Amino acid sequence: MVHQEADVHFSAFIEHGAVVQRGAVVEKDVRIGACSVVGPDVRIGERTVLWHNVSLLHCTIGRDCILHNGVSVGQDGFGFFVNEKGEMIKKPQELNVIIGNNVEIGANSCVDRGSWRDTEIGDHTKIDNLVQVGHNVKIGRCCILCGHAAIGGSAELGDYVVMGGKAGIADHVKVHPQVRLAAKTGVMSDIKEKGDYAGFPAVPAREWRRSAIAVRKLGRDAKKRTKEAPA
Repeated sequence: MVHQEADVHFSAFIEHGAVVQRGAVVEKDVRIGACSVVGPDVRIGERTVLWHNVSLLHCTIGRDCILHNGVSVGQDGFGFFVNEKGEMIKKPQELNVIIGNNVEIGANSCVDRGSWRDTEIGDHTKIDNLVQVGHNVKIGRCCILCGHAAIGGSAELGDYVVMGGKAGIADHVKVHPQVRLAAKTGVMSDIKEKGDYAGFPAVPAREWRRSAIAVRKLGRDAKKRTKEAPA
């Protein structure tokens, strides 16, 4: 279903069951899969592909992007505070998501809209399945986010950052360009130099490997002493 006040290029292909709402702009050669929803005033750039069950709200999508099944972009971020009565109150989430050109987002990944600034994803960034991008996050160009990675609100990633599977970045943290995070790395404070990092909290990968070897050696030594102790 296409709203009469949506601007859809004649070359766009919209599958049965998809919805394009009022004020949306769908540019040349876009493909929108079955049961996807393009919300009011969303803009989709040329040749971008939305597969099935994609949900877009409060966002602009660049050219030549691919959004796989179940991707959600532009929903409210996770922001709450406790008022003077002890009640949990929702913070307003009223800004947008800006996605650059040649971005790919894997199945069932989520990108939240901004609260005090737009959430942004730079050109040529590639995002795996089941990734969470929090509100107000800024991701640079040519980043890679592997499955189950999560980025807390208002964090910033420079260009060419790589996040291994299940890696996490805390809110408001800044990560320098050309940083690579090993799987399950937890970044709790700013990373100011490029390189490889691992562990929780994140440290340079070489330091983490030395620590892991030392801990293993301590375990072996303790086991050996236990065996050698008199009964």
